[in-house]
Amino acid sequence: MLSSSTPSGLPVLYSFRRCPYAIRARLAIKVSGVRVALREVVLRDKPAALLQASSKATVPVLQLPDGRVLEQSLDIMRWALEQHDPQGWLRLQEQEEVLALIDLNDGPFKQALDRYKYAPRHPERPASAWRDEAAELMLAPLNARLADRPFLLRDTPSLADMAIAPFIRQFAAVEPGWFESAPFESLRAWLNRIVSSELFDAVMTKFTPWQPGDTETTF
Repeated sequence: MLSSSTPSGLPVLYSFRRCPYAIRARLAIKVSGVRVALREVVLRDKPAALLQASSKATVPVLQLPDGRVLEQSLDIMRWALEQHDPQGWLRLQEQEEVLALIDLNDGPFKQALDRYKYAPRHPERPASAWRDEAAELMLAPLNARLADRPFLLRDTPSLADMAIAPFIRQFAAVEPGWFESAPFESLRAWLNRIVSSELFDAVMTKFTPWQPGDTETTF
């Protein structure tokens, strides 16, 4: 099994700043207070160490000192929160509802989002059709859910909020004008509440892409 090669013996997180999967992993790590050695990756030039750690070769990947490798962003989120969950993101009684929301986000919504964002690659439908499909699948139900509460399940953030927000942020950035004028006022307020927070700001720091021999970046 692989072991951590950092001088500090910290877990190694391979990440890419703008990737929504990597963002949600960093959010959970940051809120938990667990320290990791962060290695920013250039996706078109992936380091050999990442390819050795994970055949998946996409971010995020967390390489633990005991040799275990977590290759899925939700597994990384849960690992971090199981160490320390100061804001109560993991409430056991909510997990069925949380998983249903995340499954919708990571499955049908993400598929429509990708086709909307990269519409020239999917000319079988206009970009607006993919946009409207994504909005119907996810944005409208979330907006309705948020009509009487600040977050998706309660008055405080849960795993669902932080796992989904980076993808809604990505959707909003495709056509900011459309998103701002769409009838999703509660959803916009929710997204702004998250992305304008100190926590979100802290996980969006820009780092120089990692190279072997670089000084360790503690995150």
